[in-house]
Amino acid sequence: MDVSFLQPVFAAAGPFATVCADVTHTTENADTELDLRVRAIAEKLTEQGAPDGVVEAVRGRLLEANEGGEIATLKGRALVVAADGTVVLDQALAGAPRQEVAEWSGHPDVLPVLRQVPGRVPHIVVVTDRVGADVSLLTRPGETVEEREVEGDTHHIRKVKVGGWAHHRFLHNAEENWIHNSDQVAELITSMTRRHSPVFVLMAGDVRARQILLDRASDLWKDLVVSMDEGGRAAGADREPVERREVELVAEHEAHEEADAVEKIQAASAHGLAVTGTELVVEALRKSQVETLVLADEPDEESLFVGGSPLELGIKEADLQALGS
Repeated sequence: MDVSFLQPVFAAAGPFATVCADVTHTTENADTELDLRVRAIAEKLTEQGAPDGVVEAVRGRLLEANEGGEIATLKGRALVVAADGTVVLDQALAGAPRQEVAEWSGHPDVLPVLRQVPGRVPHIVVVTDRVGADVSLLTRPGETVEEREVEGDTHHIRKVKVGGWAHHRFLHNAEENWIHNSDQVAELITSMTRRHSPVFVLMAGDVRARQILLDRASDLWKDLVVSMDEGGRAAGADREPVERREVELVAEHEAHEEADAVEKIQAASAHGLAVTGTELVVEALRKSQVETLVLADEPDEESLFVGGSPLELGIKEADLQALGS
C-alpha cells in the first residue's frame, strides 16, 4: 500500500482528532440516523478535550452526506483533524468501519484507517468510438483523478456506399480520420501513463476504433491494455459492464499484490531476512530496516511506547529511555 496520502497528516501540528464513522445513507430515516451517529462522535471528542473548532470540523464533514450528491453514497469515512481545525485527511473507507473510532490524542490514530482504506490501484479506462474517446484516470473504481473527452474530426468519418471514382477517396478519407482521431486519444493516454504509472488500461467501445487505437499505442502502455467488447460511447449506452470489469481488474491486482508480498516475506524469511512478532518487528523499525510491513487481520491488545520521532519506538518505557527520549 502506498501511504503517501498520509503526508499532510504528519506535516500538521497535533493534537489530532481521528474519526472512522459509519455514514451509510440508504434508509428512509438516513438523515436522522446520521445526525444521531455524528452527535455521539462529537460528544466523545468533546469529553476527551477536543476544542470546539475541531469538533465542528468533524461534524460539518460527516453531515455532508445529508446534503446528497456523491458523498451520500459512501458507507464509511475517515477524518483526521489537526488542533487548529484543519481537516488534514478525509478518506472514504472500503465499507462501514468494523469499529467506530473517535479519538483525541497527541498522535493521529491512523492504524484503523489503514486497515479499512480501499487499495489505490492507478488505472485508465477508455471508452472509444471512431470520433474520439472518453478517457478517465482513476486510483480505484469511483475515484476519478482526471477525466478527459477527446472529440476528433467528424468530416467523412463514415464509410459511405458510393460508386465510381469517388468511392475509394471516401473510404480513404474515413480511414484517415479514424487514425487521426485515435492518435489524439493515444497521445492523451501516453501522457497519463507517464504521469501516473497505471497498472492497466481498460479499453471498451467500437471494435474497429479499439483496434486502430491499439495499433497507435505507445510501448509505455500497449502491454497494459485489457480490451472488452461490452460498453459503448453513444448517448444512453450502458457503462455498467465497463464499471463491473474495472472493479474485477482492481480486485485481481490487489489480490496479486497481496500474494506477492506474502511470497517475498516467506522467501526472505528462509534467508533470515524477515522477522515476525512485535518485539523483533519494532527493533527492525527502530533500525530503519523494514521494506515491507504486514499487519495481522485482527489487532491484538499490545501497546507500544512512542517518542518524538518515527524511529523512537519501544515495547517498554525503558526502551525509550535507552534511546534518550
